[in-house]
Amino acid sequence: MVYFGEIAALITAVCWTCTSLAFESAGKKVGSLSVNFIRLVIAFFLLGTYTYFSRGLIFPTDADFDCWLWLTLSAIVGFMIGDLMLFQAFVVVGARISMLIMASVPPITALMAFFMLGEKLSAASWFGMAVTISGIAVVILQKEGSKEKMKFSTKGVLLAFGGSVGQAAGLVMSKFGMKDYDAFSATQIRVFAGMIGFAFLIFVLKKWAKVFNALKHGKAMRRISIGAFFGPFLGVSFSLLAVQHTTTGVAATIMAVVPVMIIPPAYFIFKEKINFKEILGAVIAVAGVAFMFLK
Repeated sequence: MVYFGEIAALITAVCWTCTSLAFESAGKKVGSLSVNFIRLVIAFFLLGTYTYFSRGLIFPTDADFDCWLWLTLSAIVGFMIGDLMLFQAFVVVGARISMLIMASVPPITALMAFFMLGEKLSAASWFGMAVTISGIAVVILQKEGSKEKMKFSTKGVLLAFGGSVGQAAGLVMSKFGMKDYDAFSATQIRVFAGMIGFAFLIFVLKKWAKVFNALKHGKAMRRISIGAFFGPFLGVSFSLLAVQHTTTGVAATIMAVVPVMIIPPAYFIFKEKINFKEILGAVIAVAGVAFMFLK
């Protein structure tokens, strides 16, 4: 199918938009560490159920050692280290600066894919990437009149950049280890590794009581379940399908438009006001994505 990878990346962005809204609400109620662990446990069983019916395997026992090794490393670097650095960056420099720096994920991904996988992007793809990132930046930085101050601490910027590198490296490692292996089973390996990693972290930090309390919070659990379905189950699986069928840099660029995709539900569901700069940024980002389809 023509543009299957690009379409899969677009579906990933839609899924991550849904999951970000669900996890934001749940995280405020029970804490981000509990949300991260519980979402992976739920996704693990969702993936096992799906692969049982699609492949006859409830657990990816047919994956070879290299596949397990690289997908496990991608989970540690992407799910754990990258996300933890990003969450800490939110605290130090705020969400807007962190997300602006996270817009560097596509070019970082493209460079890593060039050195690790030998992937090359055309001039048209680089142009589409630049246009898309510009649109995302306009959306993120649109609140000129906001009382929130832009805090540029070296520590915060480095944390956010570390989050970018972690996400990019996780995606490239996934493609390197997965090759032509089933994307949903590959996701289950990543989820399993992330689940074990977070369990160890919770043990070290002595946060199990918070996790068990979160399990009793009905409203939060409903939102974590929704987020798990659209995030580590569908979203991550489609992201791996995307990198299997198109260059990693192009896939990363299309998947990065989540800040733009959040605008419609923010307006129609949460009744937030949308200004001209947000609309302009969205149009620019969509034009960049469209250009990558027409390359």
